[in-house]
Amino acid sequence: MLLKRATLEGIRRGDIVLAFRRWRRPTVKAGTGLRTAIGVVRIRAVEPVDEAAVSDDDARAAGYADSAALIDDLRAGGDRTLYRIAFDGIEADDRLALRDVTDLSDADWHALAARFAKWDSTAPGYFPSILRLIGQHPEVAAATLAERLGVEKLKFKQDVRKLKELGLTESLDIGYRLSPRGAAALEKLREHRL
Repeated sequence: MLLKRATLEGIRRGDIVLAFRRWRRPTVKAGTGLRTAIGVVRIRAVEPVDEAAVSDDDARAAGYADSAALIDDLRAGGDRTLYRIAFDGIEADDRLALRDVTDLSDADWHALAARFAKWDSTAPGYFPSILRLIGQHPEVAAATLAERLGVEKLKFKQDVRKLKELGLTESLDIGYRLSPRGAAALEKLREHRL
């Protein structure tokens, strides 16, 4: 589920507490968090709703002037169900703070090396090669980077997401860059010749 920056800011202020989406099946679940550019949006509820039951108050709670404006902005119905998503605020994303931790202790380094080894069991050195490639080519489209590594774009993006979970990379409008932690990890990789 993608949320526009203005919507995220509205959620942060508490002005926006609902969203409506047409899906074949929900892409978020109640009780979970949705990682966004400004933090983790807490999802309180996800419920199917009839379009006729969407009130003007619901629309305003979703950032629209009225229900007609909201309905006009939704994806066409067809074989999709309309869902009402209730938000419960935004909390800090732990990965953001982790990105700035550049002092990798021996325990931190060994944990990263073990993670790489586990992930790289079928292709040794693959994840360190992703870090090196992003370090050498920040802001380069994922498709281009994937081609350089000889993998499919979707797989590459999934693998970069794993590195992002560890606070090593940051997504940009186009491509990626290493976080300060990622740069420190890359330096450790050079020291250990991995």
